[in-house]
This record gives sequence, structure tokens and C-alpha cells, in this order.
Amino acid sequence: MTQVGFVGLGRMGQPMALNMARKGFELAVFDINDAAMKPFTEFNKCRQAKDARDAGAGAKIAITVLPGPAEIEAVVLAQDGLLAALPEGSIMMDLSTVLPDTTDRLATAAKGCGCHFVDAPIGRLAHHADIGESLFMVGAEEKIFAIVKPALEAMGTTILHCGGPGSGTRTKLINNYLAIASCQMNAECMALTQYFNLDLQTTLEVIHSTSATNGQLKLNLATKVFKGDIAPGFSIDLAHKDLTLIVESANKGEIPMPMAAAARESLSLARANGWGKKDFSGLADFWCDISNVPKARL
Repeated sequence: MTQVGFVGLGRMGQPMALNMARKGFELAVFDINDAAMKPFTEFNKCRQAKDARDAGAGAKIAITVLPGPAEIEAVVLAQDGLLAALPEGSIMMDLSTVLPDTTDRLATAAKGCGCHFVDAPIGRLAHHADIGESLFMVGAEEKIFAIVKPALEAMGTTILHCGGPGSGTRTKLINNYLAIASCQMNAECMALTQYFNLDLQTTLEVIHSTSATNGQLKLNLATKVFKGDIAPGFSIDLAHKDLTLIVESANKGEIPMPMAAAARESLSLARANGWGKKDFSGLADFWCDISNVPKARL
């Protein structure tokens, strides 16, 4: 029996699956991009599946890392999809960032097929996935959490059990709201710093010595855009998608989110100007560009 079926080998999924392969997990991997599956040929315990259903056939655990709700529902819930191929008693674990309603539908469908469901969306950045230091926010029953924990530990260093199925996805939306909104505020601050002709290093030293500091400014911008690197780890397009999920979910509960809506439209402006495929730390460069000031560099 294939130990793990792994579907979705994008910027986050591929390095996480490779970390599992290096630690001896037996994998059946699938991605619509054939090239993404090639690195797994060097592992004797890995095979390239023909499609998502083939990846899940006989698997004890099926893992998905896909862009959003539409993709995850199409891959998992289709009549000939991944869930239909899983044996009774197996575990469907989604690491994607989706709507709570999507996660709840997946959990209900899995239960109807005699399977268990886990939502374990990913925290931290792409380079953490590369080195096996991702964080996972896990929604699962206690006994199922114990079963999937070794697989998550093969991909990450921080595994947080948030509660029952659905709690991981909801926690991820809270986390990403703060992360993305912070990135937008940082971008505006960097443009103003450049306009004021301040020394960036000194300005950052002040910020990091007060309660104004934030993880995006200290970690992400410092290792990406301030060094001139805006290659996508987590793209502006994906950040915009996540803010849309956040606003939509809040609207359903009649929770006002004016700052989330404003941040989303700021990202809409960046996308409209061709920045969607760039890393979301690149918002700092975009804001400097539209403000006609030099880019912030260390």
C-alpha cells in the first residue's frame, strides 16, 4: 500500500514532498506540471502518479497542496477525484489555504466515504519549506492528529493542533490577514522612508526596537525585497486570493473588516500594474515605484 499520496507540487508543495521523500516516506506524487515530478525519480520509494486519483489509490494518507477552493474541490470532490480513490479508514489531509466552507465540505465528504479529514494549512515562507522548517496549523481529531503528526514533522518544525477539523483553516485566515496587511503597511512605510531620505538601516533599527516591529518587516522583507529579490515565494496573486477569502468569510459572519478590504484593494492595484506574480514582499518596490522614490535596499 502506498503510504502517502501527494498532490500539488508547486512552490510550497514540491519541497515539502521532497523532504518527506528524503526521510524515507513512500510517496505517489502528482502535479499537472510533469517537470515538478521529475526530482522524485531519484527516490526508490517514490513514483509519479498518472493523476490525482492514481496518487490516492491505496494511500493511507492523501495530502493536497493546491492554490485555492476551486482547485481543491475539483481535485478532491470530483466523481473520479482523489477522495473517491481513497480506501475506507484512510486520511485526507489538505494543506491548502481555502474558505472555511470548503474545508467543511471536504470534512463532510470524507466522513461520507468512511475516511478521516485533516486541515493543516502551512505557515511561514517558501524558504522554510525548502529546509523543512514549515509551521502547520492542524484541525483534526486527537487520534488522527497523532497519526499524521510524523508526516507533518517530516516537512516542518512547528506542529500546532488548533482543534477539530476546520480549526486549522480558520486559524490560517487569521494569521494571513495579519501577515499580508502588515506587508502592505510596510510597503507604504518604506516609500515614506525613501521620500524622507532616511537611512534604511537606522530606521529599521528604531522600528525593531519598539512595538512597531513586525515579522514581515524583520524576516520576509529583510531576506527578500531589501536584497532586490522579488522572485515569488508567496506571490501577490496568492496574497490577494487569501485576503479575498478572509473578507468573504468575515462578510458571511457580518464581521466588519475595513482594513482587510483596503489592503486587498491595494494588492488589486499592484496586480493591475503587472506585479501579481512577484513575491508579496515586492509590494515595497511597487509602492516606491508609484510614489516616484528610490527602492528601499540594504
